[in-house]
Amino acid sequence: MPYIDHEIILEAKKMDLLTYLENYDPHELVHVSGDVYCTKTHDSLRISNGKWCWYSRDIGGRSALDYLIKVKGYSFLDAVEHIMGRAATAPPVSLPAQKEKEKQLALPPAYKNADTVIRYLKARGIEESIIRFCLETARLYESAPYHNLVFVGFDRDGHKRYGMLRGTNDSRFMGDADGSDKHFSFAIPAREQSGSVHLFEGGVDLLSYASLCLLDGTDWQAENLLSLSGVYRPKKSIEESRLPIALSQYFADYPHIERIVLHLDNDAPGRMAADALKAIIPNSYAVENAPPSAGKDMNDLLKLRKGIPLKVRQRER
Repeated sequence: MPYIDHEIILEAKKMDLLTYLENYDPHELVHVSGDVYCTKTHDSLRISNGKWCWYSRDIGGRSALDYLIKVKGYSFLDAVEHIMGRAATAPPVSLPAQKEKEKQLALPPAYKNADTVIRYLKARGIEESIIRFCLETARLYESAPYHNLVFVGFDRDGHKRYGMLRGTNDSRFMGDADGSDKHFSFAIPAREQSGSVHLFEGGVDLLSYASLCLLDGTDWQAENLLSLSGVYRPKKSIEESRLPIALSQYFADYPHIERIVLHLDNDAPGRMAADALKAIIPNSYAVENAPPSAGKDMNDLLKLRKGIPLKVRQRER
């Protein structure tokens, strides 16, 4: 059996995955946002803060050595020899941080007040105190001149990165603002650090769940709330399915998350999405499925709770 000196092994272990890919396999490296990267081959393999995690396979590590063994299938000795051989011929260089070419988010201008949006959401049962909180934190506003409701998503640094517009009349208009990045969908992080995140198809469902918590006398800001900005559509094969990009980003931004609660629609697409997510979310997370106990979605459940008549409508985001 070939022998490799212990000092050489220790040296090979020092190389982190980002440095390895930047120097020796740059075409495989994809910049996601900030200091978050993924690989071209596996978009659920995220690299951030000196660590990497392949979420769809529930494996991870720190070093390039771990990556070559766990992902690329190298033997331990072959991986060490590969790293040290590349380093000997071309010593690794820490490249300057790549300036991110962010999409330019083009949110519509705000109307002088949010009266139409407030009336619309209250008609759907959303508690006014929750609406006011979202308006005051700029997570919601009313656009000019069409009086659309705008859901705004922020990155971890507090920058606006996503906008979803929906009509407040009978037009059923819905659409993303130009330049929106769905990695940063509409969300309300917990007031204090929480290991749980509740997942919803859209912003109205998220606000409906918060309103139900308020009605039940529980703290609706005790745990993280995240919308996917639309129904999650898994691939035909579970093995080919990937985590929703908003959830993958949330895992990267909030690494203390350990529990996910699914509140997807109680219909065929929603149930299929929930089953797929339960299958592909890594086993290191506890996953609970909690669809609405009545009605199609969380807003239906809230309306039933408040005695608001249900309308026949299309799937919403």
